[in-house]
Amino acid sequence: MNSLYLLLGGLAALALGYFVYGAWLEKVWGLDPRRPTPAHEFRDGIDYLPSRAPVVLGHHFSSIAGAGPINGPIQAAIFGWLPCFLWIVIGGIFFGGVHDFGALFASLRNKGRSIGEVIAGSIGQRAKRLFIIFSFLTLVLVVGAFASIVAGTFNGFTRDAAGVLVHNDINGSTATISLLFMLLAVMFGLLVYRLEMPLGRATLIGIAGIVASIALGLRFPVHIGYDGWMLLLGVYIFLASVAPVWILLQPRDYLSSFLLYAMMLAAVVGIVAARPVIELPAFTSFEVNGQYLFPALFVTIACGAISGFHSLVASGTTSKQLNSERDARLVGFGSMLIESALGIAALIAVGYIFTRNGNAFTSQTPTQVLADGLSQMLACVGLDSAEARRTTYGLVILAVSTFCLTSLDTATRLGRYMFQELWLAPGENAADVRGWRAVLVNKYVATVVTVILGMSLGFGGYAKIWPLFGAANQLLAALALLAVACWLQNLARRNAMFLVPMYFMLAVTLTSLVLTVKAQGSALLAGTGGLVAAMQVAIALLLLALSLVLVVEGRRALRRRA
Repeated sequence: MNSLYLLLGGLAALALGYFVYGAWLEKVWGLDPRRPTPAHEFRDGIDYLPSRAPVVLGHHFSSIAGAGPINGPIQAAIFGWLPCFLWIVIGGIFFGGVHDFGALFASLRNKGRSIGEVIAGSIGQRAKRLFIIFSFLTLVLVVGAFASIVAGTFNGFTRDAAGVLVHNDINGSTATISLLFMLLAVMFGLLVYRLEMPLGRATLIGIAGIVASIALGLRFPVHIGYDGWMLLLGVYIFLASVAPVWILLQPRDYLSSFLLYAMMLAAVVGIVAARPVIELPAFTSFEVNGQYLFPALFVTIACGAISGFHSLVASGTTSKQLNSERDARLVGFGSMLIESALGIAALIAVGYIFTRNGNAFTSQTPTQVLADGLSQMLACVGLDSAEARRTTYGLVILAVSTFCLTSLDTATRLGRYMFQELWLAPGENAADVRGWRAVLVNKYVATVVTVILGMSLGFGGYAKIWPLFGAANQLLAALALLAVACWLQNLARRNAMFLVPMYFMLAVTLTSLVLTVKAQGSALLAGTGGLVAAMQVAIALLLLALSLVLVVEGRRALRRRA
């Protein structure tokens, strides 16, 4: 299969989905550009801040991407390229796009509050509380997993063949560039929101700063070990969560998005130049290495097709920054389809590596597969010297770590929101609370709880967290679809576009959790599971219980208003 056909066919389908299906959803739901958004209604300069569409798009896309659209397709490629490609395209348009756009729209019409508040009004308070607990647990897993991935990417040391600890300059350079990015973000925020510099001029300065940061980072790598980075990341995400959104979170995500767009453009250039023929089989088998295509494919390919984390970002930070409902389709639906395009590029990269190296890609991390594939394809446009390939490889690693870091600080802020909401009564704000609840809704306390729980899991390594995160994340997507479907029905508006994705994702994730309990339970009974297996069984059972109660509550709500 010529990868160019795969790329162009996928991009054409995604574009058609955006301009036809996305526009239809916008019309059916009744988005109104004249209606004031929560960013204007509740503007406080900390969480609520009306911002231009490109800035919010940069924040939202950078936050939702993470490592998912790269890791998922590369890991799922064991089933062949065809099922991965079909799920990325169909899932991105009719599942993920509807999910993200719907969550953003529902939050816009509910004062910029979370999906939990949407559930409270359409299903009930008990369902809201259960959903918040579920979401908070998922966000703790996100913080732990992505903190571990980032710390591993920044780790300035590695061991050589003899086991001797040596400097890793690629990781060290990535760390330096990321630190400079943070300083650059603060400067950008001050230029735009305090000195009121036009966005275009500030963006040019920011891009020049990105280039300078990359040049300095490649020259001056920072060498700090994994544990040291975990501690430093804990401090960083605490500050990012409590600081005003304009000073760090939003500008860093906006500037980072240019690096991510550049990586995607480089991928397109590399694919067009190399035009590799993918020899990875179109389809291998329904069962590979003990994993079944259903449900494994649909849990593994998360962010590239549909991800519950997106609904938390859309209803947590993005809805509080949107300047107009006119921008909702671009930010909500458009960002999801950009992720799907990145998923296609990752799939082609693994196909290219397979063509050249056979099954060797299975011994590499997904990030290494993407970096290796893109650097080899870009060699076809003249970047074929050892130094050029090393630089290209390092820049791809940097871009992926940027995805993860933006997801990490956004997840921490969202975890803070969820923990605060858990202790608030209906219609109550944090300023209204007294007594012991006033301590728990304090933003600093809520952030500390989120950071400590997430980082504690992260010290054990992301590999131990990722299977739980995958199932919890996709189950969260099903519950968010259920929430928006109930809300729209309560408003007497069409919701059928949510029902098929919701039932399918429920079937996928509940099956996955049952298989997890069976496999890890068998390992425990055989005496080979250990603490990790026990944790997976306990959390899987808790997620199953919470989700089943929420599904029953949601089903009753749908029937009441049918």
